Amino acid sequence: MQDLSDSKLTETGLPLEHQRGKVLLIACGALAREILDLKQANGWTHLDLTCLPAKYHLYPEKITQAVRETVAKHADDYDTIFVVYADCGTGGLLEAACAEIGVEMVAGPHCYAFFEGNDRFAKQSETEITTFYLTDFLVRQFDAFVIKPMGLDRHPDLRDMYFGNYEKLVYQAQTDDPALTEKARACAERLGLTFERRFTGYGELETSLANL
Repeated sequence: MQDLSDSKLTETGLPLEHQRGKVLLIACGALAREILDLKQANGWTHLDLTCLPAKYHLYPEKITQAVRETVAKHADDYDTIFVVYADCGTGGLLEAACAEIGVEMVAGPHCYAFFEGNDRFAKQSETEITTFYLTDFLVRQFDAFVIKPMGLDRHPDLRDMYFGNYEKLVYQAQTDDPALTEKARACAERLGLTFERRFTGYGELETSLANL
């Protein structure tokens, strides 16, 4: 039996050498469920996952430094690190940081684009400037990530200020879940917007991870 007493251990308790050949995904917490589903469905046992707080979706100025710190923390433990964020409101800072520290990231401006497909989303967005988008995660967490941060739970009269220029809510469905669709429809009604469900699946999130 191998003596592991002098081996450097990872956070999982396994010897460091067990991580060789594996890829660490540093992801937005809002994508955790989708990534775990993809790992299971495809048998991607070589992918490990660590997530930053989903609430950074609301504070994009925190993302770049948090990614830097997480890469530095795990750089000695993995041969490859992949950042599962798009630009996500960082104004190009995240892409520049990833290039500087030598890690790759998901292409695109945000998750709405890579779920839809970046090229397709870019073309559609020219005619959808009055559209508000939700993903599976944001439908599930609608109150926590939309209603409460905007103060609409306390001041519903602010609805017109925030959404007066919007016309439609598009639910980008990653999964076929009738209950989630009905919840998304209720979100649209709550904001006074017309509703459209658009099944995207996992889009370029899946292809990006498959390439690893």
